[in-house]
Amino acid sequence: MPLLDDMPVLKRWKRRVRKLRNRLARRAFASRYGRELLIQCISPRVLTMTADCGDHIMTFSPHDYIGRKIYRKGQFERDHVVRLLAVLRDRGIDLSGALLEVGGNIGTQTLYFALDSDVPRIVTVEADPRNYALLTENIRRNGLEHRITAVACAAGETEGTIDFFQHPDNHGKSSTTRQSPRDRQISVPVRPMMAILADAGLAADDVSLIFMDIEGYEPVAARSMIPLLKRRTPFYLEFSPVFYGRDQARIFAEWLGTFYSRCIVFTENEMTEMALADIPLTEDQFDLLLLPDAR
Repeated sequence: MPLLDDMPVLKRWKRRVRKLRNRLARRAFASRYGRELLIQCISPRVLTMTADCGDHIMTFSPHDYIGRKIYRKGQFERDHVVRLLAVLRDRGIDLSGALLEVGGNIGTQTLYFALDSDVPRIVTVEADPRNYALLTENIRRNGLEHRITAVACAAGETEGTIDFFQHPDNHGKSSTTRQSPRDRQISVPVRPMMAILADAGLAADDVSLIFMDIEGYEPVAARSMIPLLKRRTPFYLEFSPVFYGRDQARIFAEWLGTFYSRCIVFTENEMTEMALADIPLTEDQFDLLLLPDAR
C-alpha cells in the first residue's frame, strides 16, 4: 500500500499516462485505418453521427455502408459527380434547369450536385424512410432547402403503394427486389415521375438532367417519365443487367434506343462513348449517360 504522502505523485503520473494514452489514441483514430477501426466498433446504440466533410456536413448511420465510407473518406463517390459534370460541361450541355434525382439516398450526390454546379433546383426522390429522414436532415443542416426539394416515395407507373425491401447493412441496396433473407419488407408510396414534378411546380421542359440509381427498378421508373425522354433530356443511370436479367436488359436498352442513339459507358477507371445499341449487356452493372442528339 502506498503511503498517504505518495498519493499526489501517483495521481499525477496516472493523469500523465491518461493524457499520453488519449493523445496517442486521437492520433491513431485520425488515420484512415484508425477511422475504419473506430467506425466498425461503434455501439448499435449510436443511431447517427455527423461529420464535417469540408465544404458541407453530413449526418449518417455508422452502421450503414455509405455512412462508414463517409466517416473514413469524408465523401462517398463524389468523384463520380465531378466526372459527370465535367463531361456535360465539355459537351456544352445546358444545366440551367432543374436536376431530377431518383434515388437520393441520404443526400450525398444531392449535395455534391448542389455544391459543385450551378444547378438552380434539385428534386430528389427517395423511397426508403431511413434514408429519407437523413436526406432531409442533410439538406436542412447545409441550408439548401431553397434549392433542394425532397420527395418521400418510389417512382413508378401508377399511383399507390409498393413492396419495398430494406437492406440491413447497406441502405443504398434497399429496393423493390429482395436481395438478402435479412431484408425487411415494408410498404412505401409510389407515384409517376411526371406527377412528382408537377407537384414541385416543374414541367418536362424545366429539367436539364436526370440522375437515377434505384437498384434495378430503373426500367419501371423510366417508363413513368416518357415526356422527359422524348425531349432527349440527358439521363445518367446505373444500368444493371444483374438485376434485370439479360433478356430484360436488352429489351430495356432497345426501348431507351427509341429516344436516344448515343451514350457514354462509365466504369471505375474509364469512360467510352458508343452507340446505345452497342452497350455491354454481358456486364453485370455499369453507369450509363444517355446523350441528347448532337446539334
